[in-house]
Amino acid sequence: MSSSPAAEPSPEGRRVSLLTLGCARNEVDSEELAGRLSAGGWELTADPDHSDVVVVNTCGFVESAKKDSVDTLLSAADTGAKVVAVGCMAERYGAELAQNLPEADAVLGFDHYPDLAERLGEIVAGGTVASHTPADRRTLLPISPVQRPAASADVAVPGHGQNGQGARVLRSRLDDAPVAALKIASGCDRRCSFCAIPSFRGSFVSRHPDEIVAEAAWLATQGARELFLVSENSTSYGKDLGRESGGTRALERLLPRLAAVDGVERVRVSYLQPAETRPDLVRTIATTPGVAPYFDLSFQHSSEAVLRRMRRFGSTDSFLALVEQIRECAPEAGIRTNVIVGFPGETEADLAELERFLTGARLDAVGVFGYSDEDGTEAETFDGKLDQATITERVTRISALAEELTTQRAEDRIGDTVDVLIETVDEETTETAETAETRGRAAHQAPEVDGECVLVDAGPCEVGELVRCEVVDSEGVDLVVRPVAVAGRDR
Repeated sequence: MSSSPAAEPSPEGRRVSLLTLGCARNEVDSEELAGRLSAGGWELTADPDHSDVVVVNTCGFVESAKKDSVDTLLSAADTGAKVVAVGCMAERYGAELAQNLPEADAVLGFDHYPDLAERLGEIVAGGTVASHTPADRRTLLPISPVQRPAASADVAVPGHGQNGQGARVLRSRLDDAPVAALKIASGCDRRCSFCAIPSFRGSFVSRHPDEIVAEAAWLATQGARELFLVSENSTSYGKDLGRESGGTRALERLLPRLAAVDGVERVRVSYLQPAETRPDLVRTIATTPGVAPYFDLSFQHSSEAVLRRMRRFGSTDSFLALVEQIRECAPEAGIRTNVIVGFPGETEADLAELERFLTGARLDAVGVFGYSDEDGTEAETFDGKLDQATITERVTRISALAEELTTQRAEDRIGDTVDVLIETVDEETTETAETAETRGRAAHQAPEVDGECVLVDAGPCEVGELVRCEVVDSEGVDLVVRPVAVAGRDR
């Protein structure tokens, strides 16, 4: 493999860039690492070619994400800088990854995060930091959730950078986008048979609500107008906290507090488990001013037989009832999901049941994934595996149905009024005209995954502004909208 000339070291050898792959949870972790590194005397730069160290926050969820992580590590090595792998793939594979990827100068796990500034200093100085040795992180905390808050003080939990309420926010923003992810919990106690995440992310741990609100207020001072609440399972939030924090109703109590933060226009919740989505939570999300009526529900399938093999709960009829409950509270609510097709033992009847659900639910966005074995999961050992050609055919079939249905759902919004958070204003000046392409997202559209709004006749707009618009057309899941007023909320 060819290499670029080595970057000229900075005078102190302490310039670092962070490259992030994967989900919004990883983005939060990278900004926590950026805060730690900045506090440790490192200069953050967005240019890997002029860094002394490139830290790659890897994703280890599925094979395609692992490949992207390896490719990014190899490209980082081409800069001539020291290369350090962190994140989920590094945590999951550790020394095995280091052995198979000598281009990386170190492979560090979550337990290295609190001292990352010092570890990078050792690496730049020519030292060697032993690669992370993977272990099941669920064993690091008590089985009982209520016993975890005290024990978690001695366990590194990425994205939980603050120590106690009122402490300064240990985070540095890596962009100036008007939306910011905010982690409310880490880990997962569910045992879905296809998912390896709990083994390397650990048991479920909630952040204290006062700590979350303090970080929300800080994000607002950094230009965030929308807060995107992330975790592995937001419906479990608070189950490991005491009654004074709300217990299993903690999320219902937290959302109005976040929506009241000065400068925050919209709060969005992600990663809801359908079987744990309570009526009170539905009402809170659907009716609280400043909270987006948006439901990111992890259905995964709707055939009861497939769900049982997935170690999940529900059915087509129970899921349709939940969708109806949401739309009774907020007819305009956005609902998205991901589904897995081709799961071991899935029959044509199971697939038809999934089609019945999707047709009845008329969701706003649907991600369709073909099943693949994941290392160390229960499903990896299942009989009844489908051949790849069958899985591919079923992905194509369900994807086509989902595209048709989500396009129809977007068309149904023509004539509605939506509040659009402006995210990009691309100006282009010519000799004869000056035009600006303005884009943003309505309340039913989450960042990157749910489509966007394209503004026509927008006039002057600023990134971060909330603009009330009429939907005049649709293009797939995207909406074409025309401004009618500046939105913003009375406080």
